[in-house]
Amino acid sequence: MVVMILARPFRCPSFWLQNGRVMSMKPAPFPEPDPQVAEAVRALWDRPGDQPLAVAVRDHLGGWLRDEDFASAFGVRGRPGYSPVVLALVTVLQQAENLTDRQAVLQVKSRLDWKYLLGLPLKGGGFDHTVLSEFRAKVAGAGLERVVLDALLERMKEEGLVKAGGKQRTDSTSVTAAVAALNRLELAGESVRAAIEALAAAHPSWTAGVLDDSWLGRYGTPVTSWRPPMTEKKRDELAVAYARDGYKLLEAVYDPASPAWLREIPAVQVLRTVLLQNYTRAVDENGREVVRRREKSAREGGDGLPPGHIRIASPYDTDARWGVKREERWLGYKLHITETCDDRPPCGCGAGGCKKGCRAAALPNLITDVATTAATVTDNAMTAVIDDHLAARELAPARHYLDSGYLSAEILATEWHRLGIALVGPLLADTSPQARAGAGYALADFTTDYDNETVTCPQGKASVAWSPCVQNGKDKIAVKFSPADCGPCPARQLCFTGKSRNRRQLSINPRDLAEAQAANREQEKTRSFQADYARRAGIEGTMAQAVRHGARRARYRGLSKTSLEHAFMATALNLIRLHAYWTGTPLNRGSMTHLARLELHLAA
Repeated sequence: MVVMILARPFRCPSFWLQNGRVMSMKPAPFPEPDPQVAEAVRALWDRPGDQPLAVAVRDHLGGWLRDEDFASAFGVRGRPGYSPVVLALVTVLQQAENLTDRQAVLQVKSRLDWKYLLGLPLKGGGFDHTVLSEFRAKVAGAGLERVVLDALLERMKEEGLVKAGGKQRTDSTSVTAAVAALNRLELAGESVRAAIEALAAAHPSWTAGVLDDSWLGRYGTPVTSWRPPMTEKKRDELAVAYARDGYKLLEAVYDPASPAWLREIPAVQVLRTVLLQNYTRAVDENGREVVRRREKSAREGGDGLPPGHIRIASPYDTDARWGVKREERWLGYKLHITETCDDRPPCGCGAGGCKKGCRAAALPNLITDVATTAATVTDNAMTAVIDDHLAARELAPARHYLDSGYLSAEILATEWHRLGIALVGPLLADTSPQARAGAGYALADFTTDYDNETVTCPQGKASVAWSPCVQNGKDKIAVKFSPADCGPCPARQLCFTGKSRNRRQLSINPRDLAEAQAANREQEKTRSFQADYARRAGIEGTMAQAVRHGARRARYRGLSKTSLEHAFMATALNLIRLHAYWTGTPLNRGSMTHLARLELHLAA
């Protein structure tokens, strides 16, 4: 605690520390709108269809959030602080209108519709903008990122707008972290600089005694503010120099004469990890210290870099990772969004037949789940996680539409048997060299006989080995053919290449998965499947709407705060859609360019 106080002075007012006194959260009923504010709102927006978002939310949902939902994030002793419900609603409106913290607080002070929603008086009711930042930190630290979204979904279940057993769809997008993208050279230098900055803030006199003037010239400004050496040799020398400075700084921190609490500073621990992941340190036969950069790719018994999912990419956001998807490469996270996509409900005309022009109103497509992960997490690793989230809220769909990145034969079978969810989407194509080239014998060209445990190749030769095994945590069957058959085979070049190989080997699924895969691939070719799967395309409009509200660029640092941001963004998007539903206004998914209009005109 001493480190944190020295490193970052407290800024007041804060909702748990104001005027030097500890604040607490005292649950209270959500206040009714101030009479003066309500009267002004009714005079300004006398027709329901003209109501702004904040007014419509208050009139239709009332007090749908409770202070008790945030109780675990705050203390129970001390003077009452700001209501978590008020701060949560301000954060939702902030996301809906793409506002900064300062801009959001200004709206609280000046906007009648915001005051009406929040139950604030006409005069006063404002607070310092730092309260929002502290609120997010407390909520994210307590693991309550989903509280607001869950509360809205519970209310929507009561209204009948979301339910279990319907149809839902999911897609993902990249999220760039709120830090600069660094190469390995810059990462080493910035990690040393970040540790020096933290130590200088926490214990200035100790830091001054450890560093000399040369450190100020090297680390006085961000390493990204000047151009690195032109030659690779000079860059390697600079990288080793950064490492030596880092080791020297750590040795001073861990010296028995230094205060022990310096070792607990997060930036110091980050520096230790970055050096461990990117450098090797040894002593040669002459007793000299040898510091080397790790190789770019790990070799057996070598000293390569650790896997990307655990490798720190920035000292200022230790959760951010480098991700790659097709031609895109980014530093940050990945966001998965799931929404409802049910059919239009039947009309209520009854047995007398439909009236002319009768058509039931379409239900709004509401976001039921958001999941934020590191950029290295694959889509198919999230399919079961998303389904579990939905099932925990009693919103598990009967049909779940996904693209091929989320699917495999094993996932199809598992989710059906586990939760009764039918996953709808095309399976990934065969990725073997033969299938990718479109020439040669791919896996689909072989005939499998599970009863006799043999596989027959296109040339009529049977396999000689059938071995159940586990590959990457999944049940597989390893099949091998005889070198005596494969060696003289005239179609050898169509089957496999390489001087070190003398026979074909296959890895196939167990029978139940293979049958499920074959059935799904046959179904993909039918028109009925393609027409049904076209429903998934609607999620692209949701992704575009989320991007316009900042989904692809994180506002905050760290996975927990980024997850909180996305949960509040999903709540804001749901309220925007509900507002359009309540007022009967078509949802504007974005303006259309002149080129797009021309394309539609030509198509017509």
